Amino acid sequence: MLDRIKACLPSLAPAEQRVARLVLSDARAFASLPVTELAARAHVSKPTVIRFCRSVGYDGLSDFKLKLAGNVSEGVPFIHRSVDADDKTGDVMVKVIDNTVAAFLKYRNDASSALIEKAVLALVATCSSGQRIEFFGVGNSGIVAQDAQHKFFRLGVHAIAYSDGHLQVMSASLLKPGDCVVIISNSGRTRDLMDACDIARKNGATTIVITASGSPLAAAGHIHLAADHPEGYDRYSPMVSRLLHLMIIDILATCVALRIGSPTLHPLLKEMKNNLRSKRYA
Repeated sequence: MLDRIKACLPSLAPAEQRVARLVLSDARAFASLPVTELAARAHVSKPTVIRFCRSVGYDGLSDFKLKLAGNVSEGVPFIHRSVDADDKTGDVMVKVIDNTVAAFLKYRNDASSALIEKAVLALVATCSSGQRIEFFGVGNSGIVAQDAQHKFFRLGVHAIAYSDGHLQVMSASLLKPGDCVVIISNSGRTRDLMDACDIARKNGATTIVITASGSPLAAAGHIHLAADHPEGYDRYSPMVSRLLHLMIIDILATCVALRIGSPTLHPLLKEMKNNLRSKRYA
């Protein structure tokens, strides 16, 4: 959670930056103090404290303090344990698993359920109107986009994924109001994805971005689902961030499936399962 605030710091208004520094200086105290005392210590107004909480992706001060208190009290470890050349196989296994578990726990504490709900409602509205849901990503994120398309088309949704920058721009140019595009990026700084997001938004499509806080892409979409994980890019391609993105897609797909409901979805999935039986050995 503190890493997320640090990442957002440059994009905040000057008064909100003072609130952010107050959090970073003593998170435990911030979680326990009333808003009047917090505003006085940061030399800002009480509404500024609340605006800061919303700017970094939370529903308000109560939601922010609740997540912050849980983060501090649980003491979820988030030390990126890089593998070393002389690590034994067992050491590598422990480090990779520990990094993943810590990142998932951190996301559980940091994630804004209100923003996820907003994204789910947008996706369900697109499903209900029979319009298009598209997933864009490049590199590792392109693989996540393909996985998302696989999960959503099984729900009977008109979904497609593109990992080529030219195709993304062409497809975004054809989107219309009521369509929805989910753009996935670890860095949030890929030019092709930024171009596609801008085009889709200008055409009236709803843009959901799954990316790092404080990035250009985070500010470009209608709905930002933060996925913050400090990974070293100098030696290995992103691993845990990809898993975080996959988990967020799983959350969205599960929520959308529940909203579509049993009467519509269950017969469809049952028929699909029956039709696939001939593809497997008995």
